[in-house]
Amino acid sequence: MPQDDPFDAARARLRTALDRLESAVDARLEREGVLHSVDAEVQRQTADRGRLARELDAALARGERLEQANRDVSKRLVDAMERVRKVLEQHK
Repeated sequence: MPQDDPFDAARARLRTALDRLESAVDARLEREGVLHSVDAEVQRQTADRGRLARELDAALARGERLEQANRDVSKRLVDAMERVRKVLEQHK
């Protein structure tokens, strides 16, 4: 068969095209794998953000309760000190 056989040239072009197609498919699959990993990471971070937001809300609520308790205790201490002063003044 001669070197310039059109069928051989067509087969060579077809092989080249198939190789390029296979490379393109491999690259696409790799990109999809990366995108899947990124999507999974975004979902994980979104779940973490939700959990952290709930924990922050609970911590803020607890902080407010502690501040209120602190104010109550402080007021009671001031009242108690005033009573002690009055008692001490009466016994002078």
